[in-house]
Formats: sequence, structure tokens, C-alpha cells
Amino acid sequence: MNLTAKRILSIDVMRGLTLFLMLFVNDLYVPGVPDWLTHRPADYDGMGLADWVFPGFLFMVGMSVPFAIQSRIKNGEPTKKILFHILLRTISLLLIGVLMMNTGRLNPELSGISKNAWAIAMYVSVFLIWNIYPVNRKTLSYLFKGVGILMLILLVFMFRSGTSENPGWLITGWWGILGLIGWGYLVTSLVYLAVKDNLPATALSWLAFVVVNIMSMLNLTDFLSFLKPVFGVVIEGNVPSMVLAGLFFSLLLRKLKDDRRKFIMAASILGVMAIIAAFILRNWFIISKISGTPSWGMLCSGISILVFVILFILIDVWEITHWSLIFRMAGQNSLTTYLVPDIIYYSIWMSGLPILFYKHSEYSLIVIFGSIVWSLAMILFTRALARIGIRLKL
Repeated sequence: MNLTAKRILSIDVMRGLTLFLMLFVNDLYVPGVPDWLTHRPADYDGMGLADWVFPGFLFMVGMSVPFAIQSRIKNGEPTKKILFHILLRTISLLLIGVLMMNTGRLNPELSGISKNAWAIAMYVSVFLIWNIYPVNRKTLSYLFKGVGILMLILLVFMFRSGTSENPGWLITGWWGILGLIGWGYLVTSLVYLAVKDNLPATALSWLAFVVVNIMSMLNLTDFLSFLKPVFGVVIEGNVPSMVLAGLFFSLLLRKLKDDRRKFIMAASILGVMAIIAAFILRNWFIISKISGTPSWGMLCSGISILVFVILFILIDVWEITHWSLIFRMAGQNSLTTYLVPDIIYYSIWMSGLPILFYKHSEYSLIVIFGSIVWSLAMILFTRALARIGIRLKL
């Protein structure tokens, strides 16, 4: 099988699988489920399923970068235009991430609007602005995008947090999930633009950010504190290192695309080496997602590599694909799949209907099963939206 001539389905499947798991762990009512499914506390040396899911998606962001950029290069786009697209996409992710993160901080009395209503209006604005419209409906596209931009400006203007004695506004904070993806995507895309398919240079870039992560944990980057309110995610090194791991792995796949056996062997060795490195680093840094330790980052990267290898063998080598359709659907509509559930959540909370009754069951199996059904339903709902022309793309 020539992977240049045939789409690598395992990329879509793994992206969709990590999205499905993100929806699943986000929906879980934590007190009602086993600890191994949840996020572990900051001072806990170890990790649960929820501690790998987001890094798994970051890894897939890195894997997708060379395919996306090379597609633009082949279409004849100049570097300046590609760079503009990267910056615009990054800013969009940062903006949406910050708005999502601040929703819980809104003070309804000071803002003159409930949290649920503000959140729903914000998500509707996002969909209006970043939806993919038919190429033959430019007037309608401009109209909807314009309405979305005006709505978003109004919502930002209305936003107030804090108290009447000490009111506040939007903050960047930790940038939210999409913001973290944005910073990782920016660093990785710039690295790829600089070094292209150079494996050694990409490996050095990955290693460099692991070192930056170690330095940050040892407080050796404190001299850059004045930059951290904006560039903290980059300076801490953890998120970029995991996205760069995906980039390196993607380039390895591209290099060995015509020799499946050699790729599987090399990838398996790389995954095991990353896990060994994680446990070596564990001598100095606990495995902690909340703290963003290098041992956690390397362990997650190693797991992501080995999971992808398994999926690659099943889907692209043995061509056992029938079970993966729902994950492919999620992987091909990743941003829509991630955002749609929040609109449903806020609508349910606003209505007061007991639709999420399973969350508070005394039986953990009911809680888990309910969250699985919810996650699958959201993927199918996203698919239905795509069929009627509602699909986001940054």
C-alpha cells in the first residue's frame, strides 16, 4: 500500500478517538466513577485516563501539521500567505479558548445576562463566524459572519466578572483548552515551516522544548516572568513538546511511508523509548498533568505513539475499518465535535430539564454508560449538522 496515494485513515480515527474520550471524560460526574478514569490531583504521582486524553489530541495536532502545510505548498501558496493562515488560526483558537474559559467567571448581575444565555450566544457567534459556507453563497456568508462578529463584540462588551465592589473583565488565564492547542499549533507550525521534513532538526526542536519544560519546573525560566502572562504556555514548554512529538512522529511516517514493517518497528521503539524517558524523568519530577511535568509529557507522548501504531496496524495494514466509522466522523469534524456539546449543556441547564439524570446515579456503571451514550450522541449530532452545512473550520 502506498500511503501517498491513499489517505491514512488511522490519523482521522485516532483524532476522533481522542475527541470521543475528551467528550466522555468531560461529561463524567467525577464523584461517581473510579479514580482511574479521572484527572489526578496536582501533587499525585500518576495519571488517569483523563490525564492522557488531551495530550493525545495535542499529539494528533502535531501529526496533522505537515499534511496541512504541504497541501498549501503544493497548491502554490507563498510562505507569507501560509504564515498569515497560521497566525490567523492561532488567534482564532486563542480567542475562542479565552471566551470559553471566562464563561464560568461571568457575573450575571453586573453583565445583565445569565451565564447560560451569554454562553449560548457566544457559541452561536462562533458558529456564525467560523462556519464553512457554500462557495456560491458569498453574500450569505458575509452576512452571517458579520452578524456573528457584531454579536461577539457585544457579548465581550457586556462581560463583567468579580463583584460590584471589585468588578473585572475577561482574562487570558490559562487560555482554555483551545488556547493551549493554539499555542502548541503555532510553535509546531513555525518549526515545520523552518525545517520542513528534516527529521534531526525536528527531533532537536522536540528535545529543546522538553528541556525548556525541565528548566521551567526548576524555576530557571523565572527571568522571563514578564512574558509569561501572554507567552507562558510556550515558556513552560510542556504543551509545545507534546505537539512537536506528534510532528516528529508524522515526519517519521512520511519518511517510511512505503515500508510499513520498518515504520511499525521504528515507531514502536520510539514509543517505548519515550515511556522509558518518562520514568527516568520521574526520579526528579512526578507524573502530573496539573503541574505539567516533563515526565507526564513524555509518558503521554509514548502512549500516543503506541496507540497510533496499534490503530495503524488494524486500519491501514489489516484494513479492519468497519468499527471505526464513528471515530472517523468525529476526526473529520473535530472543532464542531468539541464545541457542540457545550451548546447542548448550557441549553439543558437553562431549561432545567433533567436530561443528564444519569450523572447523579449511585451506580458508577450507569454514570459511565450515560457518558458513553452522551459522547456518541454528540458525534452523531455533529455529523447531522455537517450534512445541513454546519461545520466549523479555522
